[in-house]
Amino acid sequence: MTAPGPNAILAVDKLAVVYQRAITALEGISLSVAPGQIVGILGSNGAGKSTLLRAISGFHGLDDARITEGSIHFLGQPITGAEPHVSTRAGIVLVPERGKVFANLTVAENLLVPVAAGIGRAEQRRREALIYEFFPRLAPLRQRTAGLLSGGERQMLAIAAALVCQPKLLLVDELSLGLAPVVVADLLQRLVAIRSALALTLVIVEQNAALSLGVIDHGYILENGRIVLDGSAARLAEHPDVAEFYLGQSASGQRRSYRDVKQYRRNRRWYG
Repeated sequence: MTAPGPNAILAVDKLAVVYQRAITALEGISLSVAPGQIVGILGSNGAGKSTLLRAISGFHGLDDARITEGSIHFLGQPITGAEPHVSTRAGIVLVPERGKVFANLTVAENLLVPVAAGIGRAEQRRREALIYEFFPRLAPLRQRTAGLLSGGERQMLAIAAALVCQPKLLLVDELSLGLAPVVVADLLQRLVAIRSALALTLVIVEQNAALSLGVIDHGYILENGRIVLDGSAARLAEHPDVAEFYLGQSASGQRRSYRDVKQYRRNRRWYG
């Protein structure tokens, strides 16, 4: 595994998370995120990807989960088990799965909710203008009720609302849920542009490995609450087990579903 770098913006060390005091969701998770990176957390459904993001952002407690071992450091400071508002104030902002927005509020009102008290009107307008620059599709929908937006538009709004909080580290959970691949590809490219424009660091949880590997700098693959592979996007894409199990492609070049793979042949020597 990749050892945490000395200048990491986020460092997770030997993290374990347990649900309902009995069910182990994560065990021995160690990862490092450098400033400005886009890091992908990949794996099949139920692997523990969302649990990891919720532990980093402090929302795990809402799911009757607790951190039993390990540590989380952000910008060199310990945040293990911190409450969500503490993590947000430090600069960690979570975009939850399924594009959660305030369905009864308009697009413009959704962007007002996260604005901290004391922010002047001029700064508020500057932030709004920046959001509509990143997501021009939302601009003509300012007064539309969020519940009437399409799935892709709701996901745009969820990301936009997170950006209003001015994060240093943006956590994006399951971008592709319920969305067509072409919409997901567009959103991922927008996140790349946002990273460059705002000097953000991103951690993206995603089931669609093929799309994710096109934008991330480094990836970690989770299975049953453990990291089993990690490396650069290129290195992961070239690994035969990743190609077969996560990209659905056999050695012969045929596209295959991971459901058709009888056994995941993990090559431990690959770490060497």
